[in-house]
Amino acid sequence: MILEHGSPADMSCRSDREKRAYALLDRLGVSFDRTDHRDRPATSMEACAEIDAVLNVRICKNLFLCNRQKTDFYLLVMPGDKPFKTKELSGQLGVSRLSFADGEAMERLLDLKPGSVSVLGLMNDAEKRVRLLVDEDVLKEEMFACHPCENTSSIRFATKDLTGVILPALGVRPTTVKLVGTE
Repeated sequence: MILEHGSPADMSCRSDREKRAYALLDRLGVSFDRTDHRDRPATSMEACAEIDAVLNVRICKNLFLCNRQKTDFYLLVMPGDKPFKTKELSGQLGVSRLSFADGEAMERLLDLKPGSVSVLGLMNDAEKRVRLLVDEDVLKEEMFACHPCENTSSIRFATKDLTGVILPALGVRPTTVKLVGTE
C-alpha cells in the first residue's frame, strides 16, 4: 500500500459513490491523503490495522444502528479499540434498545454497503434521517480516517476539517457521546 495525496488521477475503476466522496472533499478544499487496498477490502477492524499503519491514524469503528422500531437511525463513530456496549449508548440517548441496522436501510439512507460505512455517506442522506454520534475520544485526535464510501480505499484528513468544514457543509450537527465500554 502506498500513501498518496488527494483524489486519484484515474477514476475509471472507481464507483460512483467513491467518486462523489472525492468530489465533495475537493469541492470543500479539504486536503487529504489516501491509500488504495483493492486486493484487501477493509471489512473488519483487523483488516484496518495494516491500513491505518500506512495512514498513521487511530482506527475508528463506524456502526450503523437503529431503534427497535427501525424508525430512528444512527451512525456511531468511535475508537476501534474501545468496546461497544449498546446499553451504555442507549442510556445516553434515552433510547430503550439499539441494534445494528440492516444493509437495506444502510443502502437506502446512506447509499453505502455493509463493510463500507463512512461518515462521508452522510452526503447521501438528503432527508437527514441518520443522526451522527461521535465518541469524544475521536474528536481529540488530530487526524481522522474513513473510507471514501468504499472499503477498498481509505483516507485521512484533519479532524478539524471534519467538524469545521465537512459536517457543516452537509448540514450535519454531530452529537458527542462518551463511551467507556461498560454496561
